[in-house]
Amino acid sequence: MELLTGRIRDYAWGSRTVIAQLQGRPAPAPGPEAELWLGAHPGAPSQVRRGGALVGLPELIDQDPVGWLGETTATRFDGRLPYLMKVLAAETPLSLQAHPDAAQARAGYAAQSKQPSTSAVRNYVDPHHKPELLVALSEFDALCGFRAPQLSAEVLAALGVDELEPVTKALRVGPGGLPEALERLLRWPVPQRPALVAAAVAGADRLPTRYAADAALLRRLAGHYPVDPGVLVALLLNQVTLAPGEAIWMPAGNLHAYLRGAGVEIMAASDNVLRGGLTPKHVDVAELLRVLRFEVLDDPVVRARPVASGVVTWPVPVAEFALHRVVLDAGVRQASVPVDGPRVVLCVAGEVTVDDGVAAVPIPSGQAAVGPAGGTPLVVSGTGTAFVASVDPSID
Repeated sequence: MELLTGRIRDYAWGSRTVIAQLQGRPAPAPGPEAELWLGAHPGAPSQVRRGGALVGLPELIDQDPVGWLGETTATRFDGRLPYLMKVLAAETPLSLQAHPDAAQARAGYAAQSKQPSTSAVRNYVDPHHKPELLVALSEFDALCGFRAPQLSAEVLAALGVDELEPVTKALRVGPGGLPEALERLLRWPVPQRPALVAAAVAGADRLPTRYAADAALLRRLAGHYPVDPGVLVALLLNQVTLAPGEAIWMPAGNLHAYLRGAGVEIMAASDNVLRGGLTPKHVDVAELLRVLRFEVLDDPVVRARPVASGVVTWPVPVAEFALHRVVLDAGVRQASVPVDGPRVVLCVAGEVTVDDGVAAVPIPSGQAAVGPAGGTPLVVSGTGTAFVASVDPSID
């Protein structure tokens, strides 16, 4: 194992305190710190110190892909680290978004490969899918997947905005009406959007108390995006408040948005995003509608499954990654984590030491370590909490 230096992304929605406090730096930070990236993604690759200099993790993997990734992972994922781990710290809402499946990503990337990679209207910047798992570090608010459309119809109708009647009519059809309802909102005429949002916010005062959470969400989002119909799209989705340790799983085609809080996120190493609103960035309605899965997600929360004393995981059906959490205290001072392939370890509280059978490395809070594929379990000791990212070879 070796210490790994991550990269902080300064997106405008980020917190100025969460990552700084996690790393023991003065807070508030000078500017927003939205995400700490830990991995080999070309957008912000992590670094390893070698001979007094920092060397990019992608370079090290390229020099010896089988040694770093293991033969199976190197072959299956074309010599690249297939996952990216992040600390995400949201102070204000992120965009409504979804991600393509593997086939859609390959086709979309091929179709747009002649466009500049930095183009603001390009949807596909790589040929990979991007399923995601987020585990809350703090109370975490999110929108995740479509809720029962009949309930959404009731809420929209109770707003008393006549212009929304075609949307509520489509929703009353059930899941089969979701595509029409969503498209009507996303394609709302631009000159009429401010009046629509203002009327909806005024109507929130008329909502029955059983819809108090919807009223609060509408007002909150309209405060950030007063001319964006995405504030009404949000009312079609499940509102989720995660407790620390709970997770949400976002497979391909799942419309979602993070609203507030801190969490550890792991995903397939891709940056393909189709946005649907709550953002000044490019929104491609046609492509978003094409990749979405219009199905009701009854329970988007993923509960932890115990693996060993002090160790839990959140099973998800992808081969690119697996995530374990290790909690060490007076009762459990050492734990063995059954990981496969290359591993990244992030400490989020206290200090832990990780030993892969070759080298043991102490990791303080907010720091990380990386190690190549090995045949022995990873041993974590000390007092604190750590997340361990690896691959899952059991998934076909």
